[in-house]
This record gives sequence, structure tokens and C-alpha cells, in this order.
Amino acid sequence: MENSNRHANLQDQLPAIVFGTSGLGNLYIELPFEEKLAIVRECIKHAPGKAVFDTAGKYGAGLSLESIGKSLSQLGVAPSEVLISNKLGWYQVPLTTPEPTFEPEVWKGLNNDAVQKISYEGILACFHQGNTLLDDYTAQLVSVHDPDEYIANAGSVEEEEERYRDVLEAYRALAELKMEGKVLGIGVGAKDWKIIQRIAGDVPLDWVMIANSLTVYSHPKELIDFIEELGRKGISVINSAVFNGGFLVGSDYFNYQRIDKDTEEGKALYVWRDKFWALCAQFDILPAEACFNFGFNIAGIRSVALNTTKPEKVHNNATMAIKDIPTGFWIAMREEGLILL
Repeated sequence: MENSNRHANLQDQLPAIVFGTSGLGNLYIELPFEEKLAIVRECIKHAPGKAVFDTAGKYGAGLSLESIGKSLSQLGVAPSEVLISNKLGWYQVPLTTPEPTFEPEVWKGLNNDAVQKISYEGILACFHQGNTLLDDYTAQLVSVHDPDEYIANAGSVEEEEERYRDVLEAYRALAELKMEGKVLGIGVGAKDWKIIQRIAGDVPLDWVMIANSLTVYSHPKELIDFIEELGRKGISVINSAVFNGGFLVGSDYFNYQRIDKDTEEGKALYVWRDKFWALCAQFDILPAEACFNFGFNIAGIRSVALNTTKPEKVHNNATMAIKDIPTGFWIAMREEGLILL
């Protein structure tokens, strides 16, 4: 009963729109603080109830956390009026190279670097550092960030299993935080959904964040079945990066990697997008609206995380949950072979 009540409590607090904050960490472009403050102000203004922010130590090597805390403080927002999710596993350290080492050419204008710390002690260090960077605010939703990347960097099968044990130790630390009443829920944030599936089989999760995996461009049936299963268990699912890292709405980055237009794979991506945009224009809908609608209306999805670097776009993002997409559009998408569902 206690487990069921915990899931229900978390689901009550998760709105359709979760505000992603990688842009506050200078993803792709360096934003002045005034712009970040304006973005946070708009998020608070247009949130359907309590505003939920999703961040991570990886976002700008902690800059996103600092920007959220500073903005909320200047706006006079009480800690009880927001819910902050911090995906843990990346720890801020001084920048000693021209570019950050963790994701070169993606983050702009940083003064710090980040190193991965996934272990019992490492995840606690990330949790406490994150709350320090947030200043007067604390993360109530916590997770292990990028366990898929951590495991994939293993040099052997033996090291892979050792790294997975590190992940489980990180969750032991998070379970203790929850037991002590310091956090509301424990989750996982990853791009490889099969790692999420493995972790969900070993760890009692309250929520999961699927990134880059379930979009109008990419939606394998086995993933949809898995998400539906999580929903039946009462585990909240947040769908993130429904624009495939911005590509589906105009960026030249696909899943945070710049596309090489001279490769067959790169050309195929642009051909798909051109067809997608043409259908959107035909039905008078925005590509972003189609992406959101597809990524939200799947059984088991509780919320969609949307990120922007433009304050004026926050209101549009906040209204996407009620945007009606004509059935004919999805029929045309299927007929063009652009979606499988």
C-alpha cells in the first residue's frame, strides 16, 4: 500500500509539461542571465499549478542548476512552489581545457567541466553539490543520469558488469535519501531505454525519463510495450527530447550530434524531415506540436519535458498539451511511411 501511495503522490505532482533546462546550461548557445531569468519567469507564469523543472549536473557542468536557483530566488519563488528533478551522476569540476571534456562542441561559454561519478559515494556527492548549486532550493526528484553511457564505456564484459554494480550502488544511496525523507521519488534518465528496462527489473523506481528514444521519428514497438507496462505498475514516465535533440524542429543536431550532410544517413534524416514539415504545413500545424502530440499520447506517458532558449516560446510549449491534431494528419504520416503506428 505504501508503494502504491508513493506512486500516486508523485503522479499527482507531475503535470503534462515538465520544463527542461539544458538551455539554461548553455546548450548550443551562450545565453545571458537576463534571458535565463525571463525563461524561468515564463515557466512559473504558465505552469499548470506547481512548476516542475528537470535539470542535471551535466547541463552546462552545473550551470543549469546555478541558473535555476538564482532565477527562482530573484523571482521570489518559494521552494514549496516548485518541484525540481536533478539527474545525478555528473560532478562539477574546474575547466582546465579549452573545451569541456564531457561533451565537446555542445556546451558554450562554460567556466566549469564535469566528471562522471556513479557509485554510492559519487551519487551522494552529486546530490549534495546539486543542492548547493541550487542555493535555497533542493531537488525532490532524483535519478541516475546516463547509466547507459557509463556502462557502454566499459572495456570488457567483466568491466561492464562491474559498472552495472556501481549503478546499483548509486541506487542504494538514493534509496537511503528517500527513506530519510530527503527526496520524493527515485528515477532514471537515459537515452538507451533497454538500460532503463534492466534497471527497472532490479530497482524499485518511482519514475523514468526516456530521452531521444520515443519520438515521431523513432518509436520501436518493444519500447512502447515497455512504457505501457511501466504505466500499469504506476511508474511515471517522462518523455524527453521528443524533437530528437532539436533536429525535428530545425536544428542541424540529431540527438545532440551535428549531422554530416554528406553521409547517406545524414541525407536520409533531412529527406524525412522535409516530408514531415511538408505534411505539417499541409495541415496547418507546427512541427513542434506534432512532435509533442505524438510523444505525449502514448499509453504510460505521464509528462513530456520541453526545453527552450527563448522566453517567448514557453507559453506555446505550455499549451501544446491541449493542441488538437487532426486525425487526417496521422493518417497521412502513415501513408507516407513516416510513422509506424
